[in-house]
Amino acid sequence: MNVLYLFGPNMGALGQRDPDTYGSQTLAEIMQDVERRAVELGHTVRWKQSDHEGDLIGWLLSAPDEGVDAVVLNPGALAHQSYSLRDAVEACSAPVIEVHMSNIYARESFRQTSVISAVCRATIGGLGAGGYHLALEAMPWITS
Repeated sequence: MNVLYLFGPNMGALGQRDPDTYGSQTLAEIMQDVERRAVELGHTVRWKQSDHEGDLIGWLLSAPDEGVDAVVLNPGALAHQSYSLRDAVEACSAPVIEVHMSNIYARESFRQTSVISAVCRATIGGLGAGGYHLALEAMPWITS
């Protein structure tokens, strides 16, 4: 299975940004671990990060044409207010799992609603980098 991981604004700052909430691993380190597990499971993993909403939208809409079977998306703060990203998730014919490293429901009130969740196949939150691994393990269930 070909899995595309997409990371939104500020996710490129992992390892530096609020390590008490997001941990000390960089995004590259997290994805190295995920890629190792993907090989064990027989999956191919690619990942992209952008601080620009339009990049994420374009990647979502082109994913099925590029042979992507499923998408793992951490939209960052766009989860709380981007209806254009929500529409792209809904239009993507590949199933999408939304992942948040923190538990958004235990944070500030403006972070407790995701406009993205309703159009995702599943949502994982509060497990730190482990959420990305759990999403990979869930592939058989979200693609059937």
